[in-house]
Amino acid sequence: MKKLKGCLYSASESNTKLPDLGPDLIMSEILPRLPAKCVGRAKKVCQEWLSCISSKEFVMMHCRHMCKGSRQKILSIGQESCFISSTTVDLVDEKTMITLPFHVRPSDVWILSSLNGLLCVCLRNTFEMLIWNPLIRSCINISDSKSYGFFKIYSDAVGLYIDSSNDYRVLHIKRGRFTVDVMAYSRRTSHWKRIPFLQKRHYHTNGYVWSGGTFCEDGLYFTVFQFWLAGDIVIIRFDVNTETFSEIGFPYVGNVMGL
Repeated sequence: MKKLKGCLYSASESNTKLPDLGPDLIMSEILPRLPAKCVGRAKKVCQEWLSCISSKEFVMMHCRHMCKGSRQKILSIGQESCFISSTTVDLVDEKTMITLPFHVRPSDVWILSSLNGLLCVCLRNTFEMLIWNPLIRSCINISDSKSYGFFKIYSDAVGLYIDSSNDYRVLHIKRGRFTVDVMAYSRRTSHWKRIPFLQKRHYHTNGYVWSGGTFCEDGLYFTVFQFWLAGDIVIIRFDVNTETFSEIGFPYVGNVMGL
């Protein structure tokens, strides 16, 4: 987007007349090829763009273009080995074995969250959390004390997201005996920050099960359901811009079991 703006600005300064692309070409050939974050911003251009981008046809076009990306890879972790393969159909059998940048067996690596090729993982032997990019073989250990960056199975929840300054962050929700502590790690500053959670909520108890976080536009979403009461499900949304939490009612899906 910055390069495009720079080209347009240079052309206007040199009095070069730009060709009229036309709305149909923009909608069918340019917008579907933009990254998801740019498409979200494009919704604010005008009502016509919002209507087009919100349509099912545009969603399908965008997904098809994203799936054609030659840089998309599949990471496969086995008991003793780790492979990266291409998503391209004719290259699906071509695999590249990679060496883990941490001293554990592949089976001792838990993937907690992923976003744009980055993984937040946990090492089973130490419970340390790391940010790992398998494509460039780099990782960062984000655990710096017994309180920050250590994952506790069955009680903690983790999500990767990008804030308004394009900083990659890790949200770590830690549930204690009577509290919910939330910490956010900044990839840019390499520091943790405490974030207040919802007041007077009982999601800290073992009766609730949390999913991993799913990042979409400006929100990080967690599905939380009560283990002992069937049907008691809620979505917890973390606004990455205001750094506040809110509750969203889980949509009704009917009796899928036919009971």
